[in-house]
Amino acid sequence: MDSSSIDLPGSEIERITLEGDVLKVHFGRAYIIQTMSGSKERTRWWQAGALIFEGAEVEGEIPEGPLTCAGGDVGENIYTYRDMIPIPLESRGSAHCDLGFRDTDQRLVARATAVRLEMKDRPRYIEHIRPE
Repeated sequence: MDSSSIDLPGSEIERITLEGDVLKVHFGRAYIIQTMSGSKERTRWWQAGALIFEGAEVEGEIPEGPLTCAGGDVGENIYTYRDMIPIPLESRGSAHCDLGFRDTDQRLVARATAVRLEMKDRPRYIEHIRPE
């Protein structure tokens, strides 16, 4: 089965916004790993998009961008995704995030009632990742 996911470490965040109770993490370049059925090779792509939390409550201050993600957790209901976000992602219920950023102690920690991923345009190819 083919699958795609955002590789959080290294993904470039333009800005993080909170309007009312809608939290958006705006990716200028979200790095995507695609795995193809029957192949040991994977491919790496980049694409702009946003991770959107509705009914969000943020702990502390919102980090100011631009930022480079160092990794962290994104969760929906019983699932917690460490250092990655599956594509597609859309879920209602309990959602959360705890993201760290390079070269800063700041974190984005939030809880919400829904989460979704909205990707823009089309993915752009970077490289093949061959097993060693």
